[in-house]
Amino acid sequence: MAWAQSPKIHGLLLDITGVLYNSGEGGGAAIAGSVDAVSSLRTADIPVRFCTNETQVTCRKLVEKLRRLGFDDIEENEVFSPVPAVVTELKRRRLRPHLLVHSAALPDFDGLDTSDPNAVVVGDAAEYFTYDRLNEAFLVLMKSPDVVLFSLGMGRYYCETDGLKMDNGAFTRALEYASGKTAEIIGKPAKSYFLSAVNRLGVSAESVVMIGDDVVSDVGGAQQAGLRGVLVRSGKYRPTDEHHPDVKPSGIVDDLAQAVDIILRGQ
Repeated sequence: MAWAQSPKIHGLLLDITGVLYNSGEGGGAAIAGSVDAVSSLRTADIPVRFCTNETQVTCRKLVEKLRRLGFDDIEENEVFSPVPAVVTELKRRRLRPHLLVHSAALPDFDGLDTSDPNAVVVGDAAEYFTYDRLNEAFLVLMKSPDVVLFSLGMGRYYCETDGLKMDNGAFTRALEYASGKTAEIIGKPAKSYFLSAVNRLGVSAESVVMIGDDVVSDVGGAQQAGLRGVLVRSGKYRPTDEHHPDVKPSGIVDDLAQAVDIILRGQ
């Protein structure tokens, strides 16, 4: 397992949905072995950050959910989500967003001026991706050439306990096609997202491994930023992911538990 041996691993980025747990009714379910795997990394003093495009809840609620599932020691400041990043960007550029996001995520946008919007933010709105709401966002985009489109990640689908679900990338593509605009991606697979997460670890990109279930957003995005990208066969993984035409994972493992076991044996 060359990916775990050289260069020496000084930090890990872990996807959440599909690696730690599968979302779904009742809060979802932890993936077998993932709780103990995270505990083992803590014991070994390997720095970890949890990188997610999850935008159906606030960061605080996400951490509370993870703790209920057994991840007792995860702190909010260890979770790297695109929502705080897009809020910072909106404030920096003095943009007024139209929010096409899940209602449970709205508290993270408190304090922003949303009157007469000159930007559209697309998150994982799930059941709120109705025609009327999509068309409302489209009409905002068409008001002016200067209206900016942001997408909180570009995933095609994700996995819940009852199967696959369409992700916000598909709805962003629809808005891009209809409006003629190109979205600014805040989240995976954007290179800036991974480099910001690495910066939080305080180590070099080549010494960091990203572990995820999305061969494009997690693995490919990390590799584009100079990290190693390891694919897990859990979550939304499909066997065809191992033969992706554009992305060759640095390593492929059954699940997070196996990845951590390999890493600890190589340290």
